[in-house]
Amino acid sequence: MGHKNLEDLLQASGNPVKLLRNSQTGPYVYPVVPSEFSNWRDEQRAWQETCVLFNQSFHMTDMYVVGPDALKLLSDLGVNSFKGFQPDKAKQFVACNYDGHVIGDVVLFYLNENSFNLVGRPSIHNWVQYHCETGGYNAKVERDERAAVRQGPITRRVYRYQVQGPNAMKVIEKVTGKPAPDIKFFNMSTIMIAGRPVRALRHGMAGQPGLELFGPWQDGEFVKAAIVEAGSEFGLRQVGARAYSSNTLESGWIPSPLPAIYTGEKLKPYREWLPANSYEAIASLGGSFYSDNIADYYLTPYDLGYGPIVKFDHDFIGKEALQKIAASPKRTKVTLALDSKDVTRAIGTMFQKEKRAKYFDFPSSVYSTLPYDKVLRDGKMVGISTWCGYSANEGRMLTLAIMDNEHSLPGTEVTFVWGEEAGGSLKPTVERHVQTHIRAIVSPVPYSEVARVSYRQQRVAY
Repeated sequence: MGHKNLEDLLQASGNPVKLLRNSQTGPYVYPVVPSEFSNWRDEQRAWQETCVLFNQSFHMTDMYVVGPDALKLLSDLGVNSFKGFQPDKAKQFVACNYDGHVIGDVVLFYLNENSFNLVGRPSIHNWVQYHCETGGYNAKVERDERAAVRQGPITRRVYRYQVQGPNAMKVIEKVTGKPAPDIKFFNMSTIMIAGRPVRALRHGMAGQPGLELFGPWQDGEFVKAAIVEAGSEFGLRQVGARAYSSNTLESGWIPSPLPAIYTGEKLKPYREWLPANSYEAIASLGGSFYSDNIADYYLTPYDLGYGPIVKFDHDFIGKEALQKIAASPKRTKVTLALDSKDVTRAIGTMFQKEKRAKYFDFPSSVYSTLPYDKVLRDGKMVGISTWCGYSANEGRMLTLAIMDNEHSLPGTEVTFVWGEEAGGSLKPTVERHVQTHIRAIVSPVPYSEVARVSYRQQRVAY
């Protein structure tokens, strides 16, 4: 018998951890875009050395929120300040539950008066849509679902590209025939490419200067072809799906916090609203961190490095709880640089018949939708790793982690636990294996020096 909604599914499973740990869904997918255009190593190196074109047209959910109360709806849910927010601006929008734990984050575009666009993983879209429909707001939402949950030919409302890297602005000047537009970080303007108007957001996803470009779907191929042609003399490479998700290892953004919605009576109506096949219902939980209490997987904005954008100048869900947490955050986001000899040892077990470590895929080693690995120091758990992969630019296996404050100082030696307990879960992406311990050094986030410097200067106000 089918389940009516997420709450019904959770009751039947007995424990949210059990449900998510054995979900048959794999990692978050990046569909349609070819796996590699050349090879993922050179594609990675290009975003630090020359220039890249990311095609983001397929893997993210878009949701448009329009109406007189659209801004109020977003302000009531977002931890961000909305002072001075106006058309042609954007921000990293973060929403929390009533206890101050993160439900998700997306990029919020202020398109026109009373018109907004949310772009990212769907946990935020679901939360905003629920409140729009049940909160009495004079607003409406329109969803444009990601390709992974569509059937038939894929036609979306807009294409979405990013041009990033040291030569990005040279490519923009060549393709527009004009000086690169002077756009402040997370602000937008309109430029012309191939005779078509294109909205341009000043962004820095790979820690390098660049623009995010979007416009009507039917213009997408013309715009992309013009960019590729203009970029040929500047070393532009198109980045395939294989390398795309690994850029976060260098820039430091954690893509996959578990939505903090599985517990609490106040959230029960929301869980009853969510379908039994929603993102929150089918996402897979993986890694070496185990707890039977799903709340142990919840994260705060301060854990994820979003402390600077939490503003208490407006009322929003979770404000009171976050005011208490803000007084003394207990954890810090870091990068872990894994010991290359230990990683090589673990990979070497692939060449024996028994007692193999969990396979390290390259460049992204993420094998579940919501990766959570434990980090130890002197045998005691002191942190959680949430994203793991290889950077050809650094020649190193890196992870993004959240450490207890007293163990977050750069240079601290810790142990990263790779692989699941008891030989692994029932996820199809998990082969039988044994856990292995890998030494690691706590390092800055972002790991890339260019990203650290540019983000420190630019991310202050958005």
